[in-house]
Amino acid sequence: MNDQQKQFVLAFMAYAAQRDLPLEKLCRLSGIGLEALALGGAFEIGPKQFNDLWLNACHLSSDPLFGLHLGESLQLAALGMVGEIIKSSTTVGQGVEHAVALTPLITDLFGMTVGHDAHTFTLRLHPNESHRAASPFAFGQMASFFLVFAVHELDGLILARIRPERVSMPFADAAAPELERVLRCTPTRSEDDYVISFDRKYWDMPILTANYALQESLLQKVGTAASGTAGTDSWQNKVQQYLLKNAYLGIVSLEEMAANFNVSPRSLQRKLKDEQVTYQELADEVRKSLALHYLESGGYYVKEISYMLGYNELSAFSRAFKRWTGVTPAGYRRVS
Repeated sequence: MNDQQKQFVLAFMAYAAQRDLPLEKLCRLSGIGLEALALGGAFEIGPKQFNDLWLNACHLSSDPLFGLHLGESLQLAALGMVGEIIKSSTTVGQGVEHAVALTPLITDLFGMTVGHDAHTFTLRLHPNESHRAASPFAFGQMASFFLVFAVHELDGLILARIRPERVSMPFADAAAPELERVLRCTPTRSEDDYVISFDRKYWDMPILTANYALQESLLQKVGTAASGTAGTDSWQNKVQQYLLKNAYLGIVSLEEMAANFNVSPRSLQRKLKDEQVTYQELADEVRKSLALHYLESGGYYVKEISYMLGYNELSAFSRAFKRWTGVTPAGYRRVS
């Protein structure tokens, strides 16, 4: 396995742990040595093991859309590829082309091509039939992962929530509502196509390289926070970690959070209530933590910080910040 494939497996396992899956059992059922993964050294995973890893993750989580939710949860910087994209790209179109070229470094289950016309540009997956035959279940999960990850890649490059023009893929009727929520587009059922199209206007947009620094900064903060809560498996901690990891486009809603953990919003609220905390309190605490982090870094204007934290009006952010700290953002920056 190359470095990017190892990085993906480690990201997969980190997400499985976040979903409260028993990693030792997951690895044992899949014929994978957990100790080798944990040590971060050399390890190899064959096609059958990789297929079983996906199959058992879906089974243990009771989530047939595990790949879709993994793609939703991973920020762009997590796979270690974005640095190469940023260094070699100035526009979204160039970034997409370079990302497509890097796809074989992550998976050999399929290739990816990009085409465009006057109105849209389209990403299409092309199955590698021999590898697909060896890992059929993994193929479907990885395909879903790549489609949603493409959406989040574009989000991260221009700091906006992009809505695809069209998504075409095989899916079961029961999966349609969740596919529409995650992909932000009503999916079209196909027999064997995996296609996603975006408005052509994004193609020539400049990449906002500062967003990569923002995601890197977030990852560092998450790592620091996680080190202080090692071994904590409370719902409060899981929600906080998810909010932090995915905060570069604002705070996700309770409904989005619950869906990613494959529970109902009411169930998530009840679990948090049992721990004597509410989702709103956790969201505000994360917003406060990030606001302080951004202000202390000195690299962002207050208006930018307000937008990054999901506030449509600077005045609303200023009121919230004063409620948290007793001073305005500008006042805090002057004395910090």
